[in-house]
Amino acid sequence: MSTGFAPARARTPRREVAAPRERTTETFTAPAGREGSRLTRLRRRVSWPLGIYTTPVAILVLWQVTSELGWLPEKIAPAPTAIVQAGVDLWKIGELGTDLTTSLRRVGIGLAIGLTIGITTGIIAGLLRSGEYLFNGVVQIVHTIPLLAVLPLMIVWFGIDELTKVLLISFGAGLPMYLNLFAAIRGVDQRLIEMARAAGVGRARLITRVLLPGALPGFLVGLRFSLAYSVLGLVAAETVNANAGIGYLINRAQTYLRTDQVYLGLVIYAVLGLLADQFVRILERVLLQWRPSYEAQ
Repeated sequence: MSTGFAPARARTPRREVAAPRERTTETFTAPAGREGSRLTRLRRRVSWPLGIYTTPVAILVLWQVTSELGWLPEKIAPAPTAIVQAGVDLWKIGELGTDLTTSLRRVGIGLAIGLTIGITTGIIAGLLRSGEYLFNGVVQIVHTIPLLAVLPLMIVWFGIDELTKVLLISFGAGLPMYLNLFAAIRGVDQRLIEMARAAGVGRARLITRVLLPGALPGFLVGLRFSLAYSVLGLVAAETVNANAGIGYLINRAQTYLRTDQVYLGLVIYAVLGLLADQFVRILERVLLQWRPSYEAQ
């Protein structure tokens, strides 16, 4: 029975229209903008005035002081000033210049040969599967052999002349370049390669614009190891049947118990390694400006 009134319609709750969310954008902050305040930078500079070289300089000062006080016998470790004086004396009579020139020539030739072979084979093995099968197995076996273990075999094959020394240096320089460059090419981000292919990039452009620039950090790591191992190869080569060079200088000083000259040769090897490391650091700053890196606080 109708009452004459229409039943009240239940009200549906209104749906509130959500306001459009503001899009948040992530911005990259350059390392230069995260260095902290001026006070922080000043405090860091005062704490470590020479940066990474603060500790070595402090050790040298401590070494000089202990030598002056007589706590460190001269036969064990002469004072740094005595080592410098030994270098000045050898330079004045012309022996240090000749030995240094000979060692640098050996390192330069051996490094050029080793890097040429390492870069060429590393790129071929990184880009081609057949290149990997051709080179990678041999390199993986050979790189575990120490340089000093190879030296007797090279003397048997090539004699005791300059060729053996140069080949030993190139052997030490070429292997780390190959290993790091091969791993760097194979480690390029696959998404970049797929994007390039989706954009219709050809093989030559893919190699020159994506693969080789992407492998550049690994190449510089390999260069740093190659320079360091070339110095190690120089040490190993000049300790056997050398009549000139820094290794010859050390062996002669050992014969005459000239500890200061022995230390002088070691310091020259260390300086060569340090200069090589600084050279690679400069290359990294120039060539890898696009890559952000972690900076410790």
